[in-house]
Amino acid sequence: MQDGNGVPDVKGIEANVACDRFSDEGWVATSVHAPSETDITVYINHQELVTILCTPTKLNCLILGFLYSEGIISGMGDVASMRVCEDEFMADVILKNADFQMPGLRTLTSGCGGGSTFKNKGERVHSDARVAPEKVFSLMKQLQERMELYRLSGGVHTAALSDGKDLLVVTEDIGRHNTIDKIQGECLLRNIPTKDRILLCTGRVSSEMLLKAARMQTPVVVSRHTPTARAISLARDLDITLIGHVRGGRMWVYSMPERLGRPRQEKQPTGRSRMIGAQKTC
Repeated sequence: MQDGNGVPDVKGIEANVACDRFSDEGWVATSVHAPSETDITVYINHQELVTILCTPTKLNCLILGFLYSEGIISGMGDVASMRVCEDEFMADVILKNADFQMPGLRTLTSGCGGGSTFKNKGERVHSDARVAPEKVFSLMKQLQERMELYRLSGGVHTAALSDGKDLLVVTEDIGRHNTIDKIQGECLLRNIPTKDRILLCTGRVSSEMLLKAARMQTPVVVSRHTPTARAISLARDLDITLIGHVRGGRMWVYSMPERLGRPRQEKQPTGRSRMIGAQKTC
């Protein structure tokens, strides 16, 4: 959609932001589209829980997904009511459990724009799911075609949940971890199972993102970029197939490559991950 001046009217985008461009041709006054950023404070039973920096889209999904990934709720049945007020930058969630105790320890995460988590232990993923390497390339191509905010402004991450054929849910946010929470929240609202699915994302995969994937029981996590060493270690501990650098017909598989058809090895290399289909190592 566009306004009367031909400017895209898309939530999550600030249009016509003035800037000066410099190039070989000199200075030019111009304008660009920039990703929106807001902060929203979440209250549980009228007690402040956390403030999240995010893109102001699918905020109800973001909040529900965050609460689920942190183990504060186990499903929509735990929520008595939820009010999201963008004008006041707050969300008020009332749980059916009136005796809910606020978590004490919070870890600041490496997510873009800042983030926090109250969990530091993951759930092992039990799944017989399999996916062909060719399908991974196809799904990543579909994800790139669905990057609406990124195409308009850049500066955001995109994630998706797939059943191995299609993208069931697609989300975008300035925070990598936020995109995963938005997926989880939308799945709760739409009653979409996350178990045995494939989680795709565009940014670096960090340890908190692996913990969220484990909570969702998604056995395969795919990214165009690099996972951290801690994320790789977690993936191996939690039986998650972690795939990075999916581009140009190549991918690096850091854990559980047998889900992609590679014969199981007796001993997995430590400190290095082999690049599938090539002679190089990373």
